[in-house]
Amino acid sequence: MVRAVCFDLMDTVLYDPYREALAAAIRAVAPAEIARHRDPTCWPAFEIGEIDEAEFVRRFFREGAEGVSFDIEAFNRVRRAGYRFLPGVRDIVEALEGRALRFVASNYPVWVEELRETFALDVLFEGVYSSHHLRVRKPAREFFDRLVGRIGVAAGECLFVDDRAENCDAAAAVGMRAHRFDGAAALRERLVSEGLLER
Repeated sequence: MVRAVCFDLMDTVLYDPYREALAAAIRAVAPAEIARHRDPTCWPAFEIGEIDEAEFVRRFFREGAEGVSFDIEAFNRVRRAGYRFLPGVRDIVEALEGRALRFVASNYPVWVEELRETFALDVLFEGVYSSHHLRVRKPAREFFDRLVGRIGVAAGECLFVDDRAENCDAAAAVGMRAHRFDGAAALRERLVSEGLLER
């Protein structure tokens, strides 16, 4: 029996405008070249709250990268304007009210606090847990162990929904049921099959 549904946030509940925001923030480097200059450790550190936004911007490019800069104002302007519910997902979350507990279980930095307010996440969900709160990122087992500890529902009674296969595999490894998100229609069918929604 499923007592709780745990949703990834970006590209599962909300559209993730990160790519567009990055293009607005970095104009001197072609998108294909960004990875060559980027410090791969800064985003994970930012997502778990190890560094703040200012340090994320400072560390975004590797030491010695010449002629590149990160415009955080442009980034945040495009990022904030770009979020939106994915088609049909809000309806599904609302339909689960009273049928299952609903939680956000996402890799996301402190910006999740803005989204809580903008999209009334505390009304739609019984709890919002991101890597920023749990201090660890999916697909690490510790993310799921901490999540289960916070929500108070056994792993076997949770359905985890995420657009990334590796995160679904990690959830399944701790005993959760898992659904790889590829649209609202298939998710609704899965919830019907779990007895949580009616056709």
